[in-house]
Amino acid sequence: MRKRLIQIIAFAFFVGLAVLSALIIANRERAKNEEASMANLKLASYFESLGNGYVRCNLCPNRCTLAPGQTGLCKARKNIDGKLYSMVYGKLAAVHIDPIEKKPLYHFLPGSKAYSIATTGCNLACKFCQNWDISQKFSDEVETREMTPQQVVEEALNSGSESIAYTYTEPTIFFEFMLETAKLAKEKGLKNVMHSNGYINQEPLEELIPYLDAANIDLKGMSDKFYSTYTQNGKVEPVLETLKTLKRHGVWVEVTNLLIPSANDSDEDITKLVTWVKDNLGEETPLHFSRFFPTYKLENLIPTPEETLLRAYDIAKKAGLKYVYLGNIDLPEGNTTFCPDGKVAIKRQGYTVVENNLNEEGVCPGGGKVEGVWK
Repeated sequence: MRKRLIQIIAFAFFVGLAVLSALIIANRERAKNEEASMANLKLASYFESLGNGYVRCNLCPNRCTLAPGQTGLCKARKNIDGKLYSMVYGKLAAVHIDPIEKKPLYHFLPGSKAYSIATTGCNLACKFCQNWDISQKFSDEVETREMTPQQVVEEALNSGSESIAYTYTEPTIFFEFMLETAKLAKEKGLKNVMHSNGYINQEPLEELIPYLDAANIDLKGMSDKFYSTYTQNGKVEPVLETLKTLKRHGVWVEVTNLLIPSANDSDEDITKLVTWVKDNLGEETPLHFSRFFPTYKLENLIPTPEETLLRAYDIAKKAGLKYVYLGNIDLPEGNTTFCPDGKVAIKRQGYTVVENNLNEEGVCPGGGKVEGVWK
């Protein structure tokens, strides 16, 4: 009996020793993995420590206050041990070569190619988002491609693109990667453009602007009520400030407004937006009215009627805007840029330029200049 007990104790000892060894090895491996994971993270710009491990992100107007382990509304920035990290740095969820017209930028190097990139995440949660399958996801929920800024610039050059476009989701949430890439791109003679919701604080925007050549900003509506109802947490004023700041610093600006039935498509809504654009950005600022199609959380709505888009076009032209376009719909006048004398300057079919009558200075054959960046 005693011998049997000794055998049991010895067996238990060796089993316990084996388990302990396995735990030690597992912990070492976990520590190595965590160390490797941390090594691949990027310390975020624009945050402040609040004490007790809390931080506040100051990149965008959300100004998320995060406890250790918490992630911001953008799903891209996380508090790890009292410091804020970008969780999407170099993790690209989309890489494509697009015509610049797809951004849409109609008065910026027409007919050129734009090397276009995006990560996951967005600092708004628009119910009508067309790219919700990546904008409303964490980076580990979708397939991503690891790239460095150097690789992005190299591939852009090899593709024959004249610009790098930060687009699809919300580029400002991968601010660190965009800024580093934009700096390298500028050194290599590439242009930098972004399609953004404009929801960024002024200090980081001012840091980015020296490397930014053009931007199309989604001005989704003209009231906080619209933004709170349809984007979850946004407000209109920061977007308006972004537009004015870009314009003041000489970045080429175009504006997109998605017309959503029963949400922002009344004559009053359209007139208010058109008037603001003319008064604050100038009559030469291209304005794109885009057709809504049922998607994401607004599948119950109808597509924007053609007559709504034509009505918006007429309101904008009568108000004095020189360049008005209609997107997501095949209407010839909605894709054509006209010279001051009414003749065709640039004719487009979809995203393809089929006729360009401007010289490199943007001057029409009969005289008269079309504002934009043409070379």
